[in-house]
Amino acid sequence: MATRRSSPTQALSTSLVPSRLPVAPTVLAEIGLDAGTWAVLADSIFPNAKTPEGVILAVRYCQARGLDVMKRPVHVVSMWSSALGRSIETVWPGIAEVQITAARTGLWAGLDSPRFGPELTKTFTGTVKRDDQWTDIAVTVSFPEWAETTVYRVVNGVRCPFSEMVFWEETYARQGRAEVPNEMWQKRPKGQLLKCAKAASLRAAFPEEAGYTAEEMEGKAIEGHAPIDGAVIDGEVVTTAQPTPLDSRVTPSAVDAESPTTAQPSPVDETAPTDPAHPDAVIDAQVAKQVATLIARASKVGAWGQAEDYARARFNGAHLAYALAELEQAAALSVVTRKAKAADAPVAEAA
Repeated sequence: MATRRSSPTQALSTSLVPSRLPVAPTVLAEIGLDAGTWAVLADSIFPNAKTPEGVILAVRYCQARGLDVMKRPVHVVSMWSSALGRSIETVWPGIAEVQITAARTGLWAGLDSPRFGPELTKTFTGTVKRDDQWTDIAVTVSFPEWAETTVYRVVNGVRCPFSEMVFWEETYARQGRAEVPNEMWQKRPKGQLLKCAKAASLRAAFPEEAGYTAEEMEGKAIEGHAPIDGAVIDGEVVTTAQPTPLDSRVTPSAVDAESPTTAQPSPVDETAPTDPAHPDAVIDAQVAKQVATLIARASKVGAWGQAEDYARARFNGAHLAYALAELEQAAALSVVTRKAKAADAPVAEAA
């Protein structure tokens, strides 16, 4: 019996086509690709894909829609799944694919030049995990406050405008589970926002044909298309809609089914002393409740490392120091309690 666990794709054949993402020849035959084309797709067209299944899904999407996959009309996007407690690969159309869909209706009548709001400059701070180590980073980005585009559609013979405005701080893609803009939004803050504004206007004009795009979905949670947690901007935490449930981030195995209540995030007071033992340190009651819930869930399965990761991703300043101190104390108490129980356990009498 083989002890190595194989993916469904690899299980189809013992001989895999060599590439960055090895795949079975039978799979390539099913989707009508040769080894050379697969290598180009894995290495050049979808370089961010982490699994062969992500590329296969993109290929099948393009085949179903009659699109040329070599032109990369879709993108493989990593999104956070609250249900699974981890990132998963998804496929979303790019802005070009949405424009193709609108053009195929024969009713798209062009669009106006974009309009941008005043330029803002802000520093985004957060904690990201690199090489299995948490690192505090700060990134300063200049970006337009908003962008607006107008798309035209022929309705009953009349050229009608459909305009939508999107705001940069509500739209930008985060770095993983942190709240710092990813590299693309740092390099092209105006261009990325323009893509999202076009997508929003196309959805307004063609609600049955157009959907959300990869540019809009990157850095979001897959449930409800909601941003993850809050955005740390200039030292303040700005709470965003639909926070990720606490339990799904700490214990993906969902061991606490009897406690469905999800703690809600609360703003962090950066002006408070960073030492939780300081007499002037102010710990928000809601944060204290979140930490207590976090400790209770972590103690059930001994997931103290995951609990610390979660705390570092959600809190900062005095609240982060408080959460880490409480977790450390609870973890130490858990060890003592476990040893005490082991010592008190009755010793079996010799037969």
